[in-house]
Amino acid sequence: MARKKSPATRSRSSSRSTGPELTAEGQAKYERVVAFFEKVLRHSKGQNAGKPFTLLPWQHHVLRELFGRLNPDGTRQHRIGYIELPKKQGKSTTLAGIALYMTAFDSEPGAEVYGAACDREQAGIIYREAASMVRASPALSRHLEVIDSRKTIVHKASNSFYRVLSADAFRAEGLNIHALLFDELHAQRDRRLWDALRYGGAARRQPLLLSITTAGFDRKSICWEQHAYAERCMADPSVDPAFFGCIYAAGPEDDWKDPKTWHKANPSLGETITVESFAADAREADQSPSKLNSFLRYRLNVWTTQDTRWIAPDAWARCGKPLDADLEKREWYAGLDLASTTDLSALVLVSQASDGTFDVLPFFWVPEANAAERTLRDKVDYVGWIRDGFIRATDGNVTDYDVIRRDINELAKKYNIRQVGIDRWNATHLAQLLQGDGVNVIGYGQGYASMTSPCRQAETLVLSERMRHANHPVLSWMAANCALQTDHQGNCKLSKAKSTERIDGMVALVMALGIHATATAPPPEQSWDIITL
Repeated sequence: MARKKSPATRSRSSSRSTGPELTAEGQAKYERVVAFFEKVLRHSKGQNAGKPFTLLPWQHHVLRELFGRLNPDGTRQHRIGYIELPKKQGKSTTLAGIALYMTAFDSEPGAEVYGAACDREQAGIIYREAASMVRASPALSRHLEVIDSRKTIVHKASNSFYRVLSADAFRAEGLNIHALLFDELHAQRDRRLWDALRYGGAARRQPLLLSITTAGFDRKSICWEQHAYAERCMADPSVDPAFFGCIYAAGPEDDWKDPKTWHKANPSLGETITVESFAADAREADQSPSKLNSFLRYRLNVWTTQDTRWIAPDAWARCGKPLDADLEKREWYAGLDLASTTDLSALVLVSQASDGTFDVLPFFWVPEANAAERTLRDKVDYVGWIRDGFIRATDGNVTDYDVIRRDINELAKKYNIRQVGIDRWNATHLAQLLQGDGVNVIGYGQGYASMTSPCRQAETLVLSERMRHANHPVLSWMAANCALQTDHQGNCKLSKAKSTERIDGMVALVMALGIHATATAPPPEQSWDIITL
């Protein structure tokens, strides 16, 4: 007979009831877990450090279903769990507490409990939380040994342990898993680790595979697969009684600016994150498309696409003021983007005025033979831009790098160009020639590490109207094309693959800002205790 549907496990429900009644045995097991959390565990950091672990309603619901819902033979009904919440809801502490309970207090001799994530460092977050809990609790310290060098916590009395899996754990065999805890499943690069460990608990009487995560963006991932299956099982628990799903998220019709939506998606709002902090994030998101994308995903647990329009056209247009005077007396920093031999090439100069505003000077090149074809194909007026001097046409059907080199040298005579940033992998020969001409060329990476900070700076400058680009039509067209790509840690870079059209000038602009920031950053302060006088 199918179990009665429980509103407690429906996706995006604003309330979480306790669901069907537990059996007396199930209630006792649930209360045992609650007692472990609230009487044994201690918070290890923040304002609650040293205080008992008081469970929130959503945590009660999860523990009740995972540990109190039993089969007729007394074993746990749920073997696989999927919990999806926004960030800052207490996921790490909850998972750490479950790891410790499964290791030492689940009455499982020789229990093997493993933590997994996209990499060992991410998995180590739960381990460090668990280890801190052990050290903060005198009761736990008497029973558990923490071995940081191996990221392992041992319960010698039962010959059990909790351990972080290495990055190549998908190659491991022979794991006899009692509990497998996946943190941030959305960040898994592929499904190899999941598939390798999925059946590692087959020899156990009541194994548990539990993943807890924030929403992702990749709808071909193992996380999306589990998300979709969780929604199906929550809508009809008879589909798979062994699967437990719990998702807190804003719905497609919810107003993301409404505090009611914030509370609906964030069951710990007001406890682990303040309403004031949340409102500040919402105000920032209202001013920035890229921040809105992050707000929806990380704060409201909405699955997004990987890319989002970066800069709103009206915000860019407000920065279309004429450039400052006396440009030739200023110091300039440049980014050079050579997309390919047949595409637009872009050089963008930036210079910071005394009031902190940045002036922007863009220059573009395109093969002349392709200009008319591009006008028809891209539906933009390359021919008109060439005629009006906004793009330099080079002879032939491929970009003439000799022309670009000569033009850069002429610009260097006119403007005080201190440094030119260039993709270190895509323009080695031209960079060497320019260096020989006396131009200070700096290799500049195109990954998250190099691009995140200047991307954010560019966005801030536009939103605060501290950039002047004189409405250059080519650069403005490219600004409207830009899409931002983010990783699971919130780092960002411009994505040519995801953008609607050419963005070479904007890539060059971001590089120029990055070069400027590095060159003008104050030197690090020296510590007097290491200086020999």
